[in-house]
Amino acid sequence: MKSSLKRSVLFLSLLIGLPITSCAGIRDLSTVQQQPSVSPSPGQTQPTPTPTPSQQAVSTTSLQNDLSAVTPVVEQVGPAVVRINSTRTVRESVDQFGIDQFLGRQRSPRQEVQRGTGSGFITSADGQIITNAHVVEGADRVTVVLKDGRRFPGKVLGADPLSDVAVVRIEATDLPTVRLGNSDQLVPGQLAIAIGNPLGLSNTVTQGIISATDRSTSDIGIPDKRINFIQTDAAINPGNSGGPLLNGAGEVIGVNTAIIQGAQGLGFAIPINTVQKVAQQLATTGRVEYPYIGVQMTELSPELQSQINQSNLGFQVTQTEGVVVLKVLPNSPAAQAKLRPGDVITNINRTAIETGGQIQQQVDATGINKPMSVTVNRNGQTQQLTIRPEALPEQNLAQRGG
Repeated sequence: MKSSLKRSVLFLSLLIGLPITSCAGIRDLSTVQQQPSVSPSPGQTQPTPTPTPSQQAVSTTSLQNDLSAVTPVVEQVGPAVVRINSTRTVRESVDQFGIDQFLGRQRSPRQEVQRGTGSGFITSADGQIITNAHVVEGADRVTVVLKDGRRFPGKVLGADPLSDVAVVRIEATDLPTVRLGNSDQLVPGQLAIAIGNPLGLSNTVTQGIISATDRSTSDIGIPDKRINFIQTDAAINPGNSGGPLLNGAGEVIGVNTAIIQGAQGLGFAIPINTVQKVAQQLATTGRVEYPYIGVQMTELSPELQSQINQSNLGFQVTQTEGVVVLKVLPNSPAAQAKLRPGDVITNINRTAIETGGQIQQQVDATGINKPMSVTVNRNGQTQQLTIRPEALPEQNLAQRGG
């Protein structure tokens, strides 16, 4: 198979994505019909007009975009943003194929202690903290440092590599906390504020805007995750990971998590609505269950159709659009439902399918052990199947996470 085919393959073999956020638009004031003005009678006071919903929305957005709002937001939220220091011990073999082995001598593995710094924010007054999974991954010890200088040992309640979300708890009371916003209502152009500890510089504040929403993992080159990102031009650097991205009202709308090396003004955050769902499972069970069906698939194009038909995959495709199944994992829910390589998925739960992302959404919306109606085109014939997504096996979760 040609390399371009390999690059185009959308690996949904685990189908473990989290719900994709949507953005709610705000109508332009020019679309609001203006009422004709009426002059008041002598002695009559002109009533104050009631703002329309559109005017109220625009007014709120204007307030959030007012840069003078940054200072009070920082004063309000800053005390709830923490620094997370972690240490991990890495064991390395010494002289594995050198003179010691030749002479029959044995030497103990060398140990190296690695230290890292990230950010987080307090969500409950009794010590629950949200951060990135990669901040605490493999850590032997976690220390949480508050803005006022207090230090607490942190316990990792759970870390999910697929969403890059982790929950840490410290033993404390009456802690300052953040307020959580609604990331489903974000629109490009809104004010964005980041607080964290970039490059070890504690309590650093940067500001910018929401540059885009719904950035897929494939867009930014980290296909092992199953989330969509908020893009921002607020400066994010190593050490900002796990810190909050805020709106102009001081609400957390995302968790800062990724940058593109060598680029400026390209930072990415996990939407807070996604974070809340993951964090709730981590705090209660220590892990996150993802529905999966067990397929590998790709989105068709005329060029890709030609490449598939000239390959040794063992099937032919007559369509040039849609999502075609390339592989079905043995004993998976898809295999049990008789889904086959070469099937083109056209409909799931009465929703027309055009992209792999739509399939991921439908699997997540269906949930674990619930029936999902799937329509496929198989050799020009319509087939109706029922697939019941199962919980992603632990070993697959670990493999996908790292």
